[in-house]
Amino acid sequence: MAARFHTQRVEAIVLRHQDWGEADRLLWLFTRELGKVRVVAKGVRKMHSRKAGHIEPFTRVSLQLADSRDLPIVTQAEAQETFSGLRESLSGIGYASYVMELLDRFTYEEGENSPLFDLLNITLQRLSQEEDVSFAVRFYEVRLLDLVGFRPQLFECANCQEEILPQDQFFSPLVGGVLCPNCGRQAAEARPVSQNALRVLRHLQRSNFAEAKRLKVASLVDAEVEQLMQYYFTYILERGLNTPDFLRRIRSQARAFAPPES
Repeated sequence: MAARFHTQRVEAIVLRHQDWGEADRLLWLFTRELGKVRVVAKGVRKMHSRKAGHIEPFTRVSLQLADSRDLPIVTQAEAQETFSGLRESLSGIGYASYVMELLDRFTYEEGENSPLFDLLNITLQRLSQEEDVSFAVRFYEVRLLDLVGFRPQLFECANCQEEILPQDQFFSPLVGGVLCPNCGRQAAEARPVSQNALRVLRHLQRSNFAEAKRLKVASLVDAEVEQLMQYYFTYILERGLNTPDFLRRIRSQARAFAPPES
C-alpha cells in the first residue's frame, strides 16, 4: 500500500535557493505558519517544470508541502505576488537582497513568527512601490530589531540611565543603545551619533510607517543612520553582511553616470 504523507499548505516568501542534485532545488523560505524552513522542490530545474517560475527569490507563494524522511517536499506552488517593481533596477534587487539577508541572519528554524512574515511582506511591497526605498529599509531595520529582541535604547543613557539631552551623543552596541557624552567618552566601542541621526532613529522607533514618512531626512543624515545600523548589526551577528557592499557599488556607479548639476 502506498505511504501516506502528512501535507500542509503554507504562505511563504522565498529567501534564497541552491541547486540540489541533478534537477532539484533547495529553498530557504520564511512562512507565515512555520517561520523559516528549508524545503526541496523536486525537478524544478527541468526545462518543462511548472513550479520553477513560482519559487524564485523575492516571491510570495502559496505552497503545498509534504513530509519526507529528510526535508519537506514542495508538491504544489502558486505565486501570489512577485513584487515586480523591485525587479526593475539593480538597486531594487540590491535592497530586496539586503532585506532578505538581514532576516535570514537573525532567524533560525524555530517555528511560527507571523509578525516577522508580515514585516518582510510589507517591506517588499514598499520596495516595489515607494519612491524613497532607502527610507523603507531604515524603517524595516528598526522594526526588525524590535521583533528579534535587540531594540536599542534611545531615550535614556543605556549606562547611567540619565535622560538624553538634545545634543550629539554616542551609540554603544555593547550596551545596546545611546550613551550620554560623559559615558560615551569612556566606552571604547562607542561611536558618535549626531543629534539629527538620533532624532531620525527615535522617530522610526515610535511611529508607524505613514507617520514616519512625514519626516524629511537629509542624505548625509540617512548615510549616518545607515552606517550606525551596520555597526550595530555587525556587532550583534559577529560578522558583516554581504549585501551592503553590493549596494554601495550600485550607488557609486549611479553617481558616476549621473548628469552634472547645472
